[in-house]
Amino acid sequence: MKADIHPQLHPVVFVDTSTGAEFITASTLTTDQKKKIGGVDHYIIKVEISSASHPFYTGKRKLVDTAGRVDKFIARAKKAQEIQEKKVKVVDKELDELIHEEKKAEVKEEKEEVKEEKEEIKEEKPKKESTPKKTTAKKSKASAKKAAPKAKKAPAKKAAPKAKKKEEK
Repeated sequence: MKADIHPQLHPVVFVDTSTGAEFITASTLTTDQKKKIGGVDHYIIKVEISSASHPFYTGKRKLVDTAGRVDKFIARAKKAQEIQEKKVKVVDKELDELIHEEKKAEVKEEKEEVKEEKEEIKEEKPKKESTPKKTTAKKSKASAKKAAPKAKKAPAKKAAPKAKKKEEK
């Protein structure tokens, strides 16, 4: 092994701050605090959680709160939940507005369709009135007589040129 490349090992005592349990060992860590155990000075190193306080090893559910970490976490979680609820409320409000606008548009379209249908009905009514009314028998006979002479005159015109041809012969 090379000389002077390895760190110095010191006797230390790891003290669990939540339970007060002490673990004596050697480490490269040092502190200003010392404690004499068995006539030897050990550096005191404080730890928040050790096997003496961890729920996995103890089987107990114990809350160790140093420096208010749990309180800070709970506060952050509440704040995040409030922000999420506000976002949901804003989104719900926006959705309600959109739905309301869509309903207004649908009602407006329906009104326009009804107006168009009414206008079409109004346009159809005058057409029905403008159709010829039923005539009496006297008028129909007179109109038939008027139409008949017109029909007779047309063949007479055709016959006239033939008569001229007979005269020429």
